[in-house]
Amino acid sequence: MKQKKDTPEIENIPTHVAIIMDGNRRWAVERNLSYTHGHKEALHRIEELIEYAGKIGIKYLTLWAWSPKNWKRSQDFIDGIVELFRMQLKDDGLFERAVKKGAKLHHIGKWDGFPDDIRKKSMERLAVDPEKKVIDVNLALGYEGRNEIVDAVKNIIKDGISADKINHELISSYLYTKGQPDVDLMIRTGGDKRTSGYLVWQIADAELYFTNTYMPSFNVDEFKKALVDYSGRERRMGGDSKKY
Repeated sequence: MKQKKDTPEIENIPTHVAIIMDGNRRWAVERNLSYTHGHKEALHRIEELIEYAGKIGIKYLTLWAWSPKNWKRSQDFIDGIVELFRMQLKDDGLFERAVKKGAKLHHIGKWDGFPDDIRKKSMERLAVDPEKKVIDVNLALGYEGRNEIVDAVKNIIKDGISADKINHELISSYLYTKGQPDVDLMIRTGGDKRTSGYLVWQIADAELYFTNTYMPSFNVDEFKKALVDYSGRERRMGGDSKKY
């Protein structure tokens, strides 16, 4: 994608960016704050990133907010996160504000474990289209990459598709992100250097960017660093390098 005039240092803007939002609890602990405070601060960064991504021409942004494994954490922590999520579904919460800024919101993952009222209200919010869409935002809630592949295989079998008809395109059409392009740039905040099963299929050819910055501190300036780094890479996609 061509660069925008207000981002001269970013020569190539990715079409699809995915972020593993990690480090909320560590950010809070280092500041003697509650875990929930870390997640609350991260919500401000999410809103900023959605707005900025749409502004510069990123078309898809996928944010991993909750894994099924997170349900194994303490009940106090889970209760705090669930209530914080519930607040974002209210009028003028994050969901509504994002739509007003041109984001079409999608859910990828499973609602297993989430309270019924959250599932119901989430579906209502996700059904709302922005007046003028500038970006598609996938909210990965209850998401795990291998579960996505398993679900795709089950549905292919359920639809009675013969083995000789199965190819990359078909499998992609059965993923949670069906109809969307694969990820160009995957970012992980918080210091860990692994993908943790995030978008296993979709990041096959993605550039990976790991930062020690915790998600509550991953602001637009930090996002720009990742985009500049991406812009400077040569994506050969299995082909020859232009340098040799």
